[in-house]
Amino acid sequence: MPDRRMPLKCASLTRRWRQLALRLALVAPLALAPLAAPAPLAAQDQQETLADVRQQLTLLYGEVQGLKRELSTTGAPTQMSGGGSQLERLNAIEAELRRLTGKTEELEHRIDRVVTDGTNRIGDLEFRLVELEGGDLSQLGETTTLGGGTAPATSGAGAETGAPASGTGSGVSQTTLPATGDTASGGADPQLAVSEEADFQSASDLLENGDYSAALSAFETFKASYPGSPLTPEADLGRGRALEGQGDIKSAARAYLDAFSAAPSEDSAPESLYRLGLLLGQLGQQNESCVTLSEVSNRFPGDPWATEAGTARQQQGCS
Repeated sequence: MPDRRMPLKCASLTRRWRQLALRLALVAPLALAPLAAPAPLAAQDQQETLADVRQQLTLLYGEVQGLKRELSTTGAPTQMSGGGSQLERLNAIEAELRRLTGKTEELEHRIDRVVTDGTNRIGDLEFRLVELEGGDLSQLGETTTLGGGTAPATSGAGAETGAPASGTGSGVSQTTLPATGDTASGGADPQLAVSEEADFQSASDLLENGDYSAALSAFETFKASYPGSPLTPEADLGRGRALEGQGDIKSAARAYLDAFSAAPSEDSAPESLYRLGLLLGQLGQQNESCVTLSEVSNRFPGDPWATEAGTARQQQGCS
């Protein structure tokens, strides 16, 4: 769009050039006056006249330089900060918005995992305190979610804690048993990487073949290689079976507890809870074993593992 100030500026420059020409016309006679004047008058006024000429020339030189500067700085319009067209700037804003959105989602996922892990650890500490003080483990209530609010509903991660827990003795740590419901994926079909599924299957094959040491190592490697995997609860279940096969009952009980706490609504949850109840009985925690086995029937009625739990309760003489 043309600048409306340009005609005014050009007119101003024209007037200044005319004034400069007029001043030159006035200075020239003054410079030549000493040559045309009589000798006495010229001798008298020569010094004053030359000083006036020098002053006028200095002023004229300054005017000329000022006009040159004005002419040299006019021309190209000032561009908007940032450069580029409006479309390029809009694309840059959209790209930055996408980057910030992705970063926000990544941080949200990390926060959810921290909350889940922290909640489970708090439940574990609550159990240990009750156990050390000789309290009733079956009366443990709901563990408050870390940071307040509800627990994040993320697949493969921990969930909101709820129902009373069974305890493990002899140093086996225990958290409040998480409530079932929408806190886990519960039957969703997660997308797995090819290597992730292959590594899990390899560890499962070792377990089925009775190679407990190799299976345990494979499941632990799987958990380290794929943190937060949807198969983590099943990997913990496999770890528990491998440890149980090696005769490490305490560690196996912890693994079963981890498997159930991480995903109380997954398909592996009934088996994990059932096996935990059996091991509690082997550790001499008869009351806690009966409570845990009853939880299998209460939480998963109609499941084959609930039937197994009922049979185990009868064999142990649970009331």
